[in-house]
Amino acid sequence: MEYLENDPIRLSADRTAVEVIDQRLLPGELRWVSLRSAGEVAEAIRTLAVRGAPLIGICAAYGICIAAAKALREDREHFFERFKTDSLVISGARPTAVDPYHAAQRLRRRLERQRSAGHGPEEITEGLFEEAVSLHEEEIRTCLAISELGLTLIKDGSTVITHCNAGAMATGRYGTGLGPLLLGAEKGYTFHAYVDETRPLLQGARITAFELMRAGVDTTLMCDDMAAYVMAQGKTDACMVGCDRVAVNGDTANKIGTCGLAVLAKHYGVPFYVFCPVSTIDLCCKTGADIQIEMRDGREITGLYFEKPVAPEGVRCLDPSFDVTPAELITAIVTERGIFYPPYDFSAFGKG
Repeated sequence: MEYLENDPIRLSADRTAVEVIDQRLLPGELRWVSLRSAGEVAEAIRTLAVRGAPLIGICAAYGICIAAAKALREDREHFFERFKTDSLVISGARPTAVDPYHAAQRLRRRLERQRSAGHGPEEITEGLFEEAVSLHEEEIRTCLAISELGLTLIKDGSTVITHCNAGAMATGRYGTGLGPLLLGAEKGYTFHAYVDETRPLLQGARITAFELMRAGVDTTLMCDDMAAYVMAQGKTDACMVGCDRVAVNGDTANKIGTCGLAVLAKHYGVPFYVFCPVSTIDLCCKTGADIQIEMRDGREITGLYFEKPVAPEGVRCLDPSFDVTPAELITAIVTERGIFYPPYDFSAFGKG
């Protein structure tokens, strides 16, 4: 496939590494790193060098392929056992996001079809790479479709609030929650975005503001607890967010703070839109109560991105990476297959 300059992920020319932008360093430094094993891919996903549900799905697919190629070179006798182990290592790196699991399952199905057809490890590995590239290309088409649908919900001159980052850096190209703004900017639309900084990892401040400003979108950064102030003044036409997992009933898991923003939007009568690919819908999750929430190291709160600690040494910290926004707070869920309104029921997505 053809990679563009702003794409945050690519397969190396010799297919021995997944090359990604290390998002932990943004916006101060734009550095590419090469991931050459299942462990390195999983660690990059776990430590948020690579983040965003669709992007970690792409990264997982490529990572499983380069791990399979490595097994073929180093341990052909145990190729299939290594594939299973490496797939589990990568797909389990972040338990709340469903995309890495879907990517691993898709590659496993490809392997099983080829194995049943009598193909050997060499042919199977080639097929896995074909499947991963196909997944990447599909994600790009998906994001473009989501972005185009999202543009029908806002108009030229709209002001929106964003939370976390759901742009190209989270997906591969364009994005989900930021996709309409980035695509609209390409078309010459003008928007104003209030960007939640998104504590504690500051994805809004470090990445969303970076992407929007680079695209020429009028951008105002604010602390997470300033959204009510902005909404109360009637300055907001919509809230636009991505998500990492959607339950069958429309409950969605996204970066911590999303639920609070949705509560405010409901109170002030501001439309609250969630953008995601269909692959993010988890038919095994009937409601948000079934979604496992990743808990992270509290040092992200007390010291990360600060020169000195900002809390007393030894204080206990609560650091959930995500929260669940109840379906009743969501105005619409935008996917590549259409815009869905309440009451949500995605059970039919497993039938076709």
